[in-house]
Amino acid sequence: MAAEAGSRRGAAARRKAKEAAVGAAARVLFYPTLLYNVVRSKVQAEFRWWDEVDPFVLLGAVPFRSDVTRLQKLGICGVITLNEPFETLVPSSMYKSRGIDHLVIPTRDYMFAPSLVDINQATDFIHRNASCGKITYIHCKAGRGRSTTVVLCYLAVQEFSKKNTDRPALTSGPATASPARDAAPVTVADLNGNNAPEFLAEDASLSRRNTTPSRPTIKMLSCLFPSRV
Repeated sequence: MAAEAGSRRGAAARRKAKEAAVGAAARVLFYPTLLYNVVRSKVQAEFRWWDEVDPFVLLGAVPFRSDVTRLQKLGICGVITLNEPFETLVPSSMYKSRGIDHLVIPTRDYMFAPSLVDINQATDFIHRNASCGKITYIHCKAGRGRSTTVVLCYLAVQEFSKKNTDRPALTSGPATASPARDAAPVTVADLNGNNAPEFLAEDASLSRRNTTPSRPTIKMLSCLFPSRV
């Protein structure tokens, strides 16, 4: 037990040392890399300060005070900042004065990502805005690491929710059954391979040996064969 506790303390100490070292490097590199991004955005047309990822999501780099009016004109009603305090160029009070909600999730740059709790908080914030038709701007320093992580998680959740909402439920009842309004029955004919793709014909032939396929077979095949609506 003592050895295990010592190992945990050692791991915690190493993590703190790593965080301190990365934090110091991030402070030193912030303004040089910010200047590099500004210059690059001026000379490279394909390097934009922000981009629309979704009708309700704008992803980009750290905004300047002069950008707040532009963001407001774009219809931004919420901003998620994943910068540490020394990286933040626009105070919450300025957003608030323009009627823009501001969620601050301080996240260290380079070797760190938002925690799962922070990601959930951010995706909930975006979803609440989107459900009201409001656009959210998500940013870190360059719009490539911390903020992109949050946006990808949000899009993954949206896609998962869409598939589970739009896709009709599959049932394994007989063709003569009366399925629920949004259910698509999987019939014996489906499992026998009728209307099935050719590359599934061989697998489908297995079900011909039984008039009524077993439930494990139905479970395995119901997501593969086209169902009849």
